[in-house]
Amino acid sequence: MSLAPAPARGLSIGPLDLDVPVVLAPMAGITNTAFRRLCREFGAGLYVSEMITSRALVERTPESMRLITHHESETPRSIQLYGVDPYTVSEAVRMLVAEDRADHIDLNFGCPVPKVTRKGGGAALPWKLGLFREIVERAVEAAGPLPLTVKMRKGIDSDHLTYLEAGKAAEGAGVASIALHARTAAEFYSGQADWSAIAKLKQTITSVPVLGNGDIWSADDALRMVDETGCDGVVVGRGCLGRPWLFGDLAAAFRGERATAAPTLGEVARTFRRHAELLVEFFDSEERACRDIRKHVAWYFKGYAVGGDLRAKLATVESLAQLDDLLATLDWEQPYPGEAAEGPRGRAGSPKSPALPERWLESQELSDPHRADLTEAESSVSGG
Repeated sequence: MSLAPAPARGLSIGPLDLDVPVVLAPMAGITNTAFRRLCREFGAGLYVSEMITSRALVERTPESMRLITHHESETPRSIQLYGVDPYTVSEAVRMLVAEDRADHIDLNFGCPVPKVTRKGGGAALPWKLGLFREIVERAVEAAGPLPLTVKMRKGIDSDHLTYLEAGKAAEGAGVASIALHARTAAEFYSGQADWSAIAKLKQTITSVPVLGNGDIWSADDALRMVDETGCDGVVVGRGCLGRPWLFGDLAAAFRGERATAAPTLGEVARTFRRHAELLVEFFDSEERACRDIRKHVAWYFKGYAVGGDLRAKLATVESLAQLDDLLATLDWEQPYPGEAAEGPRGRAGSPKSPALPERWLESQELSDPHRADLTEAESSVSGG
């Protein structure tokens, strides 16, 4: 059942005033400048970069420097950092501020990927509450007037929840907002997000906005999350894959309007082509752009009557000219298929025991061996 439009509302994150309380979640390999610009063309909100590794940024690796570069049309500029060492994270923040490369910085404490949690990073890190607090405090100090926020998960698993303690520590450190993906690391993206945890965090945190993340596939889902949890805004991840127009729906819903995009296949094709075009500009390489756009094929054309052979050809496209030829064979008048094009998208994975450093869960205090392990946790690779 569709919900009635909400009263018009915005969101303030420190000095940033957003017209609508919507944030694009950082997604590795997805939320590059091209995709952010495309989403921006449809709606409003805060559009966050894919994850940048603090160490790689401090070392000024070419890939990290490219990933933090925003197009001139992107305002405000938002960058998400990942790190496990308080000094390195604070130096990365300091660099972004000193060189005027961002208007907002987010810290990642929610990544469930084994290569990150195995070293004590991402969703594993808030378990060591003292380390978490030190990273956030030093990052807030380094950010100065720039709003610094955190994004986290409920915890490592159902027996090791961290979000309430970490949320209070982050609030005490002076963050501008806190976002919660309402799953544990063990759940990965499987099952149903526990929105009741968002409500509990909102009841616990009283001085800064709390944002909810998890299972927002439509504007109605966003309104329902706000209604059920009392959260101040929503963070949208997998729900916008192949559906950048979702941000138009969200903007309308939070402005108290009723508008639901129902694109024809031709409109989808034009958006897909626009995405590829922006990728060419981002990579400065048509070949790389075509390789990248291939992974978006299934998401864009979900539910539409597009044959398997054509889908396969789109997923191996090598040039914009070839892409144009393939798109020209579509039935551009084919109407929106409704429910078949909606709902979950992206890989959910399955519940699994998180990869963690040996004896990580024995104490919430950081031992010397674990502190030594953390120095190796940050690779010089960003965006993954």
